Amino acid sequence: MVDEIRPVRSADLTGEVCPMTFVKLKLHLELIQPGEVIEVLLKDGEAMRDVPRSVKEEGHKIVKVEPAGENYRVFVRKAEHEASGEVSKS
Repeated sequence: MVDEIRPVRSADLTGEVCPMTFVKLKLHLELIQPGEVIEVLLKDGEAMRDVPRSVKEEGHKIVKVEPAGENYRVFVRKAEHEASGEVSKS
């Protein structure tokens, strides 16, 4: 049985340009709980190259990508614990 993806929020970021596309996505991610999914509409090109990479670097997970006309619907699951750029000092 396949788990159904149920986004709790959606955001159309096709009108944004990088790096604001990812900045806006981060703001939307702050509004949902860890483990929840957001559906994001992105333009092909720079946004589709950069945003998924940045999402993964932040510790979140891309759970599905599907074409939506000239754009893409990207489903992002918020990380349980966000990655931090800090290095532990032990």
